[in-house]
Amino acid sequence: MEITQTTAAAGTAATAAPRWAVDATDLHKRFGAVTAVDGVTLQVRPGEIVAFLGPNGAGKTTTIDMMLGLSHPDAGAVTVFGESPRAAIAHGLVSAVLQTGGLLKDITVRESLDLTASLFADTRPVTEVMQRAGISEIGDRLVGLCSGGQQQRLRFAMALLSDPGLLILDEPTTGMDVEGRRSFWNAIRADAARGRTVLFATHYLDEADEYADRIVLMSRGRIVADGTTAEIKNLVSGRIVHATLPGADPVAIAALPGVDDVETKGDRLAIHTRDSDAVARHLLTQTPARDVEITAQNLESVFLALTSEGDRS
Repeated sequence: MEITQTTAAAGTAATAAPRWAVDATDLHKRFGAVTAVDGVTLQVRPGEIVAFLGPNGAGKTTTIDMMLGLSHPDAGAVTVFGESPRAAIAHGLVSAVLQTGGLLKDITVRESLDLTASLFADTRPVTEVMQRAGISEIGDRLVGLCSGGQQQRLRFAMALLSDPGLLILDEPTTGMDVEGRRSFWNAIRADAARGRTVLFATHYLDEADEYADRIVLMSRGRIVADGTTAEIKNLVSGRIVHATLPGADPVAIAALPGVDDVETKGDRLAIHTRDSDAVARHLLTQTPARDVEITAQNLESVFLALTSEGDRS
């Protein structure tokens, strides 16, 4: 692969003329009889951190593959910093951290980075990207002996070598424990603070809630919601009333005016309602309910409301 632009020039191009880091217009992609992506239009501004959410088969990974030039849309077009995805990658403008693959298990962490760096005309120093990815202490460890979280941080370090303007993460913390996820996202957030654009797909809604500036929600190949976390949560009206009520009859509770749904976990109820005051008043005056709490809709409840069963896998 011929590299026609240095890392420094790539960084300048990533923050200068192009209005959009990603500009996808009316993307369509089919696999036989299955429509994986059905008219996706998405623009991402330079410097944004965007979470890509959706159930399995919603079309997230297929859309990301088209952004990375790994597949071509049947219709529509996508550019990255004004260039085709393949050209942007060749110029060091975009890197990706995918779920699996790309690692040689019988060489060390540092050797992996040295090997990757040799593929580019110019890169950030290996020592620097190891520090930014939080793997400085395991440079001499064989990749095959690293934990899943350490291997993901190695992939992150490899992605940082070209100093890309756009970093794409596809389910980057799958298989990590809680501490591993926290450590990984601290590294990502610190790097994003430098002005890098980050687009990530995840099944962990708390990651999107905590780290994203903007959330794009896909279902059945289409974008069904796009906005800040607060805007997305406001798409579903009402609140959730939580209460402890031993022996509760969910059917009777669901029949109350304004109640949309009732979830039970043992003696604990979660009542989705458009009139939380009336539900709370009923529980406190007509039942022996205790520990009654009223909360706003969370990202999980919005996700469930805007997506449905039956998405393609």
